[in-house]
Amino acid sequence: MARSIQAGDKAPDFTLPSQAGELIRLHDRLGERVVVLYFYPRDETRGCTAEACAFRDSHQVFSDAGAEVIGVSSDSVSRHAAFADRHQLPFTLVSDQGGQVRKSYGVPAMLGLLPGRVTYVVDRTGTVRHVFNSMINIGQHVEDALKVVRQLQAEQPA
Repeated sequence: MARSIQAGDKAPDFTLPSQAGELIRLHDRLGERVVVLYFYPRDETRGCTAEACAFRDSHQVFSDAGAEVIGVSSDSVSRHAAFADRHQLPFTLVSDQGGQVRKSYGVPAMLGLLPGRVTYVVDRTGTVRHVFNSMINIGQHVEDALKVVRQLQAEQPA
């Protein structure tokens, strides 16, 4: 297992398929915007649905603050598409089948089995500025990420 990525580290780049079937490369998304990258265990579980819907409900606020939200789990592209459709998720979900990206970020597993729930805020230069790890405090992932995104927006030269 790779060591866990911390604030101040460079975010490991990756290319993964989205729910629309297009390849998403993290470093292509940076530069103009901040990326809120959240790893979650599975589509359609209670906690993951609540988290996705919380990001959905705050999507406009993130967009207005210059951030893009990307959800990552090992579910298939077709599962992601059904999940995004069912809950009207306006952001990208990428399929990390095999968990290579999860490993590269060092996202811990709960009880050694269940993939962990960790949110990273990656600034425009590709540096991780915030990490929040909690399986149960789902709303805090969204609130904390939004706070950091707003701070980063305030640091941007006009």
